[in-house]
Amino acid sequence: MYRLCSVDAPEDSAHRPDSDGRKIIHIDMDAFYASVEQRDDPSLRGKPVAVGGTRERGVVAAASYEARAYGVRSAMASSQARRMCPDLVFVKPRFDAYKAVSRQIHEIFADFTPLIEPLSLDEAYLDVSAGHPEFGSATAIAQEIRRRIKAETGLTASAGVSYNKFIAKIASDQNKPNGICVVRPDAGPDFVGKLPIGRFHGIGPVTAKRMEKLGIHTGADLRRASRELLDRHFGKSGNYYYLAARGIDHRQVKPDRVRKSIGHETTFFQDVFAHDEMAAFFRDASETVARHAARSGKAGRTVSIKLRYADFRTITRAKTLPVPIDDAGTVAEVALALLAPLEPVEQGVRLLGVTLSGFDVPEVEVEQLELELIAFP
Repeated sequence: MYRLCSVDAPEDSAHRPDSDGRKIIHIDMDAFYASVEQRDDPSLRGKPVAVGGTRERGVVAAASYEARAYGVRSAMASSQARRMCPDLVFVKPRFDAYKAVSRQIHEIFADFTPLIEPLSLDEAYLDVSAGHPEFGSATAIAQEIRRRIKAETGLTASAGVSYNKFIAKIASDQNKPNGICVVRPDAGPDFVGKLPIGRFHGIGPVTAKRMEKLGIHTGADLRRASRELLDRHFGKSGNYYYLAARGIDHRQVKPDRVRKSIGHETTFFQDVFAHDEMAAFFRDASETVARHAARSGKAGRTVSIKLRYADFRTITRAKTLPVPIDDAGTVAEVALALLAPLEPVEQGVRLLGVTLSGFDVPEVEVEQLELELIAFP
């Protein structure tokens, strides 16, 4: 059985965003990597499973729901995950297997609409405004897609159905796992108003803390904030927050977006001087970049690094290789080679970044909002 919620507007609701008649579905596979591993290896079923590295500086790429019950999450250090769940079973990622299942899922999507915007191997937006001759409503389409995914792959998916991308994505997480949530246009602003600010797509921990200092803890608080205040404190993102708080998102589902680069950068809590600290960042960041590259089926020829010093002076260095790469080890090796001539650093480094680009085959973009991280010593 799956869980269904349908969010309708309260009788006293005075908010009604302009939905433009759109019907958007966000499909998100449940614990995708871990679920594939449990499907393919029956001995893992019912056990806490983490997909990722087991070495000291390894990172969890995905966790099964049994592991999540112990607090294990993706992007968590493997050593911390092991402490939280001593019985955790680590499994090496098999991206070829995940890509194969992803292709199956996208073939199912294509039976319902050509307007598909993949975000990664395991999630996508679908615009089904044109309807379907057999499954007319967006809710019926989402239910049939989920049924076919289960029948054809043995895996479960959750879905959010609404009138724009912002709310559909949040709704898909509302009833996980194996759930569906429908938010109708009249209910959008009230649905958003009840959300903790950290649930907003595009608001990371750093921005959430900044908002909380301004007294913004929920979507309703955000809606009360003026556009001027949001612009002043959050720059270009202020308009996005202003509209999102009102349940408004005019972004279209774009199936033809091409990603030109995949990168990761971190602003440090204290300026960094030591080689070991910078090298540790580049190794970790290279794993993150390689993981995103694998999820989107990409390999690049060019590795770039960025350093921002304490005085905000910023420099970049890049190297283009003869063949495309997508593995963390090679990305890190090139990044460290680019770093070497810049050392020793005479003044502290406040930000480091690494980027992979120069993709040979254009593919759909994996949407990635700015990742806000502060590294603590």
